[in-house]
Amino acid sequence: MTADAAGAVEIRNALVRLRRATGLPVAFGGLVEPGRRRVRISELNGNSTPALSGLPVTSGNGLGGRAVALARPCAVTDYSSAKQISHEYDIPVATEGLRSILAVPVVVRRRVRGVLYGALRTAEPLGDRTLGAAMEAARDVEQALVVRDEVRGLLAAAAGAEPVRERAPGAVWEQVREAHAALRALAPRIADPALRAELLDACRLLTPEPVRTEVRLAPRELDVLTCLAAGATNAGASERLGLRPETVKSYLRSAMRKLGAHTRGEAVASARRAGLLP
Repeated sequence: MTADAAGAVEIRNALVRLRRATGLPVAFGGLVEPGRRRVRISELNGNSTPALSGLPVTSGNGLGGRAVALARPCAVTDYSSAKQISHEYDIPVATEGLRSILAVPVVVRRRVRGVLYGALRTAEPLGDRTLGAAMEAARDVEQALVVRDEVRGLLAAAAGAEPVRERAPGAVWEQVREAHAALRALAPRIADPALRAELLDACRLLTPEPVRTEVRLAPRELDVLTCLAAGATNAGASERLGLRPETVKSYLRSAMRKLGAHTRGEAVASARRAGLLP
Protein backbone atom coordinates (compact mmCIF):
# COMPACT_ATOMS: atom_id res chain seq x y z
CA MET A 1 0.00 0.00 0.00
CA THR A 2 1.42 3.39 -1.00
CA ALA A 3 1.74 6.25 1.48
CA ASP A 4 -1.06 8.15 -0.31
CA ALA A 5 -3.37 5.13 -0.23
CA ALA A 6 -2.60 4.55 3.44
CA GLY A 7 -3.31 8.22 4.21
CA ALA A 8 -6.62 8.00 2.34
CA VAL A 9 -7.60 5.02 4.50
CA GLU A 10 -6.91 7.08 7.64
CA ILE A 11 -9.04 9.95 6.27
CA ARG A 12 -11.85 7.53 5.41
CA ASN A 13 -11.83 5.99 8.89
CA ALA A 14 -11.77 9.43 10.52
CA LEU A 15 -14.86 10.50 8.55
CA VAL A 16 -16.76 7.47 9.83
CA ARG A 17 -15.79 8.31 13.42
CA LEU A 18 -16.70 11.97 12.91
CA ARG A 19 -20.21 11.22 11.68
CA ARG A 20 -20.74 8.65 14.41
CA ALA A 21 -19.64 11.11 17.11
CA THR A 22 -21.64 14.10 15.86
CA GLY A 23 -24.55 12.84 13.80
CA LEU A 24 -23.46 15.02 10.88
CA PRO A 25 -25.20 13.89 7.69
CA VAL A 26 -22.14 14.42 5.48
CA ALA A 27 -18.39 14.26 5.98
CA PHE A 28 -15.65 14.32 3.36
CA GLY A 29 -11.97 15.07 2.98
CA GLY A 30 -8.69 14.35 1.28
CA LEU A 31 -4.94 14.75 1.28
CA VAL A 32 -2.73 17.53 0.00
CA GLU A 33 -1.32 16.46 -3.36
CA PRO A 34 2.46 15.88 -3.25
CA GLY A 35 4.39 18.98 -4.28
CA ARG A 36 1.24 21.10 -4.60
CA ARG A 37 -0.72 23.41 -2.31
CA ARG A 38 -3.93 21.66 -3.24
CA VAL A 39 -6.22 19.16 -1.54
CA ARG A 40 -8.05 16.61 -3.65
CA ILE A 41 -11.28 15.41 -2.08
CA SER A 42 -11.12 11.64 -2.36
CA GLU A 43 -13.15 10.32 0.57
CA LEU A 44 -16.88 10.98 1.07
CA ASN A 45 -19.30 9.65 3.65
CA GLY A 46 -23.05 10.33 3.58
CA ASN A 47 -23.00 12.14 0.23
CA SER A 48 -25.94 11.80 -2.14
CA THR A 49 -24.18 12.94 -5.35
CA PRO A 50 -20.66 12.59 -6.82
CA ALA A 51 -20.35 16.38 -7.14
CA LEU A 52 -17.49 16.70 -4.62
CA SER A 53 -15.65 13.51 -5.54
CA GLY A 54 -12.18 14.26 -6.93
CA LEU A 55 -12.62 18.01 -6.49
CA PRO A 56 -9.23 19.79 -6.29
CA VAL A 57 -9.30 22.53 -3.64
CA THR A 58 -6.49 25.06 -4.01
CA SER A 59 -4.90 26.65 -0.95
CA GLY A 60 -6.70 29.90 -0.13
CA ASN A 61 -9.80 29.10 -2.17
CA GLY A 62 -13.13 28.19 -0.62
CA LEU A 63 -13.50 26.99 2.95
CA GLY A 64 -11.07 24.07 2.77
CA GLY A 65 -8.49 26.13 0.92
CA ARG A 66 -8.75 28.78 3.64
CA ALA A 67 -8.17 26.09 6.30
CA VAL A 68 -5.07 24.93 4.39
CA ALA A 69 -3.70 28.45 4.00
CA LEU A 70 -4.27 29.36 7.66
CA ALA A 71 -3.50 25.88 9.05
CA ARG A 72 -6.46 26.16 11.41
CA PRO A 73 -10.14 25.15 11.48
CA CYS A 74 -12.63 27.28 9.58
CA ALA A 75 -16.43 27.18 9.48
CA VAL A 76 -19.36 28.92 7.79
CA THR A 77 -23.05 28.80 8.68
CA ASP A 78 -24.29 29.30 5.12
CA TYR A 79 -21.66 28.46 2.50
CA SER A 80 -23.24 30.17 -0.48
CA SER A 81 -23.55 33.55 1.25
CA ALA A 82 -20.43 33.45 3.44
CA LYS A 83 -18.33 36.56 2.91
CA GLN A 84 -15.11 35.33 4.56
CA ILE A 85 -14.40 32.78 1.81
CA SER A 86 -14.10 32.80 -1.96
CA HIS A 87 -16.70 30.95 -4.00
CA GLU A 88 -14.94 28.89 -6.67
CA TYR A 89 -16.71 25.72 -5.47
CA ASP A 90 -20.28 26.96 -5.01
CA ILE A 91 -21.70 24.73 -7.75
CA PRO A 92 -20.52 21.33 -6.41
CA VAL A 93 -21.36 22.40 -2.83
CA ALA A 94 -24.86 23.45 -3.91
CA THR A 95 -25.30 20.29 -5.99
CA GLU A 96 -24.66 18.23 -2.86
CA GLY A 97 -27.07 20.49 -0.99
CA LEU A 98 -24.63 21.60 1.72
CA ARG A 99 -25.12 24.77 3.75
CA SER A 100 -23.29 24.79 7.08
CA ILE A 101 -19.73 23.43 6.73
CA LEU A 102 -16.57 23.19 8.80
CA ALA A 103 -13.07 22.33 7.60
CA VAL A 104 -10.27 21.14 9.87
CA PRO A 105 -6.70 20.79 8.56
CA VAL A 106 -4.59 17.73 9.27
CA VAL A 107 -1.21 19.17 10.28
CA VAL A 108 1.90 17.00 10.67
CA ARG A 109 5.15 18.64 11.75
CA ARG A 110 3.79 22.10 10.87
CA ARG A 111 2.80 21.01 7.37
CA VAL A 112 -0.81 20.64 6.27
CA ARG A 113 -1.27 17.12 4.94
CA GLY A 114 -5.03 17.03 4.44
CA VAL A 115 -8.44 18.41 5.38
CA LEU A 116 -11.53 16.92 7.04
CA TYR A 117 -14.93 18.48 6.36
CA GLY A 118 -18.22 18.06 8.18
CA ALA A 119 -21.48 19.51 6.85
CA LEU A 120 -25.17 20.07 7.41
CA ARG A 121 -27.82 20.50 4.75
CA THR A 122 -29.34 23.32 6.78
CA ALA A 123 -27.97 26.76 7.64
CA GLU A 124 -27.36 26.57 11.39
CA PRO A 125 -24.32 26.87 13.65
CA LEU A 126 -22.35 23.67 13.99
CA GLY A 127 -21.38 24.32 17.61
CA ASP A 128 -18.31 23.71 19.76
CA ARG A 129 -19.08 20.02 20.31
CA THR A 130 -19.06 19.32 16.59
CA LEU A 131 -15.91 21.37 16.04
CA GLY A 132 -14.21 19.54 18.92
CA ALA A 133 -15.11 16.15 17.45
CA ALA A 134 -13.79 17.21 14.03
CA MET A 135 -10.53 18.40 15.58
CA GLU A 136 -10.20 15.12 17.50
CA ALA A 137 -10.73 13.17 14.28
CA ALA A 138 -8.06 15.28 12.56
CA ARG A 139 -5.65 14.64 15.46
CA ASP A 140 -6.23 10.89 15.04
CA VAL A 141 -5.24 11.17 11.38
CA GLU A 142 -2.19 13.26 12.30
CA GLN A 143 -0.98 10.68 14.80
CA ALA A 144 -1.50 7.85 12.33
CA LEU A 145 0.48 9.73 9.66
CA VAL A 146 3.29 10.45 12.14
CA VAL A 147 3.53 6.76 12.98
CA ARG A 148 3.52 5.81 9.30
CA ASP A 149 6.25 8.37 8.59
CA GLU A 150 8.33 6.93 11.42
CA VAL A 151 7.81 3.42 10.11
CA ARG A 152 8.83 4.36 6.57
CA GLY A 153 11.95 6.10 7.87
CA LEU A 154 12.89 3.12 10.02
CA LEU A 155 12.25 0.70 7.16
CA ALA A 156 14.58 2.77 4.98
CA ALA A 157 17.20 2.74 7.74
CA ALA A 158 16.79 -1.00 8.13
CA ALA A 159 17.27 -1.57 4.41
CA GLY A 160 20.42 0.53 4.49
CA ALA A 161 21.73 -1.29 7.54
CA GLU A 162 21.32 -4.79 6.12
CA PRO A 163 24.55 -4.93 4.08
CA VAL A 164 26.71 -3.91 7.06
CA ARG A 165 25.49 -6.60 9.43
CA GLU A 166 28.51 -8.78 8.89
CA ARG A 167 31.12 -6.05 9.26
CA ALA A 168 29.41 -3.49 11.46
CA PRO A 169 31.66 -1.89 14.11
CA GLY A 170 30.34 -1.26 17.61
CA ALA A 171 28.93 2.21 16.92
CA VAL A 172 27.02 1.01 13.86
CA TRP A 173 25.72 -2.01 15.75
CA GLU A 174 24.30 0.31 18.38
CA GLN A 175 22.44 2.21 15.64
CA VAL A 176 21.15 -1.08 14.25
CA ARG A 177 19.98 -2.15 17.70
CA GLU A 178 18.23 1.16 18.30
CA ALA A 179 16.47 0.91 14.91
CA HIS A 180 15.43 -2.65 15.76
CA ALA A 181 14.04 -1.52 19.13
CA ALA A 182 12.12 1.35 17.52
CA LEU A 183 10.60 -0.95 14.91
CA ARG A 184 9.54 -3.51 17.52
CA ALA A 185 7.98 -0.77 19.65
CA LEU A 186 6.00 0.63 16.71
CA ALA A 187 4.71 -2.70 15.38
CA PRO A 188 1.80 -3.17 17.83
CA ARG A 189 0.55 0.36 17.06
CA ILE A 190 0.15 -0.33 13.31
CA ALA A 191 -3.43 -1.20 12.37
CA ASP A 192 -2.59 -1.95 8.73
CA PRO A 193 -1.59 -5.67 8.71
CA ALA A 194 0.45 -5.35 5.52
CA LEU A 195 2.50 -2.47 6.89
CA ARG A 196 2.92 -4.26 10.23
CA ALA A 197 4.17 -7.38 8.45
CA GLU A 198 6.61 -5.27 6.41
CA LEU A 199 7.87 -3.68 9.60
CA LEU A 200 8.43 -7.03 11.33
CA ASP A 201 10.19 -8.34 8.22
CA ALA A 202 12.57 -5.38 8.55
CA CYS A 203 13.17 -6.37 12.17
CA ARG A 204 14.25 -9.80 11.01
CA LEU A 205 16.65 -8.25 8.50
CA LEU A 206 18.44 -6.56 11.39
CA THR A 207 19.08 -9.77 13.33
CA PRO A 208 21.83 -12.30 12.58
CA GLU A 209 20.99 -15.57 10.93
CA PRO A 210 19.18 -17.60 13.61
CA VAL A 211 20.95 -20.56 15.18
CA ARG A 212 19.26 -23.78 16.12
CA THR A 213 17.42 -23.17 19.37
CA GLU A 214 14.41 -24.46 21.22
CA VAL A 215 13.72 -21.00 22.66
CA ARG A 216 10.48 -19.46 21.46
CA LEU A 217 9.77 -16.01 22.85
CA ALA A 218 6.32 -14.46 22.61
CA PRO A 219 6.21 -11.19 20.59
CA ARG A 220 5.78 -9.04 23.69
CA GLU A 221 8.60 -10.87 25.51
CA LEU A 222 10.84 -10.07 22.57
CA ASP A 223 9.61 -6.46 22.51
CA VAL A 224 10.57 -6.00 26.17
CA LEU A 225 13.99 -7.62 25.71
CA THR A 226 14.59 -5.47 22.62
CA CYS A 227 13.94 -2.28 24.59
CA LEU A 228 16.16 -3.40 27.46
CA ALA A 229 18.92 -4.41 25.02
CA ALA A 230 18.81 -0.86 23.61
CA GLY A 231 19.45 0.52 27.10
CA ALA A 232 15.93 1.22 28.33
CA THR A 233 14.94 0.78 31.96
CA ASN A 234 11.78 -1.08 32.92
CA ALA A 235 10.03 2.29 33.18
CA GLY A 236 11.40 3.34 29.78
CA ALA A 237 10.24 0.08 28.19
CA SER A 238 6.83 0.55 29.81
CA GLU A 239 6.45 4.01 28.28
CA ARG A 240 7.79 3.02 24.89
CA LEU A 241 5.63 -0.07 24.55
CA GLY A 242 2.49 1.34 26.16
CA LEU A 243 2.50 -1.34 28.86
CA ARG A 244 2.19 -1.12 32.62
CA PRO A 245 5.49 -1.49 34.54
CA GLU A 246 4.18 -4.66 36.19
CA THR A 247 3.41 -6.12 32.76
CA VAL A 248 6.93 -5.34 31.55
CA LYS A 249 8.37 -7.13 34.58
CA SER A 250 6.12 -10.13 33.95
CA TYR A 251 7.23 -10.42 30.30
CA LEU A 252 10.87 -10.03 31.38
CA ARG A 253 10.59 -12.80 33.99
CA SER A 254 8.97 -15.10 31.45
CA ALA A 255 11.67 -14.39 28.84
CA MET A 256 14.44 -14.94 31.41
CA ARG A 257 12.91 -18.27 32.41
CA LYS A 258 12.75 -19.46 28.79
CA LEU A 259 16.33 -18.34 28.14
CA GLY A 260 17.66 -19.88 31.38
CA ALA A 261 18.94 -16.47 32.47
CA HIS A 262 19.21 -15.09 35.99
CA THR A 263 19.67 -11.42 35.08
CA ARG A 264 18.40 -9.17 32.32
CA GLY A 265 21.95 -8.90 30.97
CA GLU A 266 22.17 -12.68 30.69
CA ALA A 267 18.76 -12.74 28.99
CA VAL A 268 19.86 -10.18 26.39
CA ALA A 269 23.12 -12.04 25.75
CA SER A 270 21.30 -15.37 25.37
CA ALA A 271 18.75 -13.83 22.98
CA ARG A 272 21.58 -12.44 20.86
CA ARG A 273 23.36 -15.79 20.76
CA ALA A 274 20.10 -17.36 19.60
CA GLY A 275 19.78 -14.80 16.81
CA LEU A 276 16.66 -13.25 18.34
CA LEU A 277 18.24 -9.83 18.81
CA PRO A 278 20.84 -7.89 16.80
